[in-house]
Amino acid sequence: MVKLYIQLYPDHAIMKSIIFKSALLTTGWAQNVRIDIDERGFVSQISENAEATVDVVSGYAIPGMNNIHSHAFQRAMAGLAEYSTSSNDSFWTWRDIMYRFAAKISPNDLYAVASQLYVEMLKGGYVSVSEFHYLHHDEIGSMNMSRAIMNAAKDAGIALCHLPVLYMASGFGGNPLKEEQKRFGHTVDDYLMLLEGLRSEVNQNANQHLGMAFHSLRAVEIEAMKKCLMVRKDGPIHIHIAEQKQEVNDSVAHYGMRPVEWLYNNFDVDKNWCLVHATHLNGGEITAIARSGAVAGLCPTTEANLGDGLFPLPEYLETGGEVAIGSDSHISVSVSEELRLLEYGQRLSHQKRNIASSIDNPHTGTNLYLKSASGGARASGFDNGAIEVGRRADIVVLDDRSPILVGTPDESVFDRYIFSGNVNVTRDVYIAGEKVISDYKHVHEEQIFEKFRQTVEGLQKMLD
Repeated sequence: MVKLYIQLYPDHAIMKSIIFKSALLTTGWAQNVRIDIDERGFVSQISENAEATVDVVSGYAIPGMNNIHSHAFQRAMAGLAEYSTSSNDSFWTWRDIMYRFAAKISPNDLYAVASQLYVEMLKGGYVSVSEFHYLHHDEIGSMNMSRAIMNAAKDAGIALCHLPVLYMASGFGGNPLKEEQKRFGHTVDDYLMLLEGLRSEVNQNANQHLGMAFHSLRAVEIEAMKKCLMVRKDGPIHIHIAEQKQEVNDSVAHYGMRPVEWLYNNFDVDKNWCLVHATHLNGGEITAIARSGAVAGLCPTTEANLGDGLFPLPEYLETGGEVAIGSDSHISVSVSEELRLLEYGQRLSHQKRNIASSIDNPHTGTNLYLKSASGGARASGFDNGAIEVGRRADIVVLDDRSPILVGTPDESVFDRYIFSGNVNVTRDVYIAGEKVISDYKHVHEEQIFEKFRQTVEGLQKMLD
């Protein structure tokens, strides 16, 4: 018997139908699943046990993951800060090296680096990227740097939540920007003009939309944040917060409160907000985030690389908090590695196993993946995160013929995908129903890589 899910938008014409041999639906795993996709790229109907054809897509079809935190330009410096500059190497010494790269990158450089990165994201299992973009000014303004990001996402085929960042100060109290930070800076009025100028351009692409980001509480003061939020029209709101203990201590010294505590005392934080990192929390802050519906945006590989610390995951999940993942500085661009390190960090800290499992879902990999997919949909503003009627057809297909997955029971697919090695098993990727990765390949990956190679070699010569 063929099981049909009601068509939610009968007035939207079916653009295409895809039959997956095995797909994870909201009701569980199903076989021979036909998914009808409308002209907007949304799922209009799902049919289980459909008649198989020669065009059936083998493998495991799962909802794609949203990458909720990215600084694309840092892909060019990944792995180049792994040497000691002092006996107290930390995030703050790493930042000095980052500034050197940021000072040299042009719009053309940024396009080349971001294009390569976004292809890597697709091949690593991500279907969208939330670009936390503070590398603003070139010789004629900020629009060209944002356009480089938007064009790179369009040409790679990944969905984009573009997040221009307001960055005004070098520390708490409105300290002036340092020379190496001035490229990042805007006044509030100039920032709002940038958003308005970008809005019409972003809206021309159904796979792109605009959000708003504040770099951090140390870089943006309360009146500036309030003015921006008063004129905000739509989209997610992201902010770096409580990433470093020094940041927490500086906030207490300046405001008399911890960063998350201060944020909730001064703003109506709701489900539109993504609190990036939020590494150092106390019990009251954990509860506040969870109750508000905001998402904690976690970037385990970057947080480990920078020595940030460990997010209080078990306590946060117990309160019903929403999580999402991002690759941030891109020392890794892999969904499975990000989730694996998130869980393994907790195991090392608590000396227990299966920290991210739950009573409802005892399989750690499944629970962690689906929670991150759901939180990522909220944080990115894309209506995906599940294969379901009325949601975007952003779908990843895992290779059931890979040594990692061959012979795997359905209930263990995510566990093996995340915890059984580093071989890439993301074989196919669909963005709004369009196939952008086919049999591990992107149609333009060779041309994109060649431009990336030339760009990075040029940057290295300037930095030597």
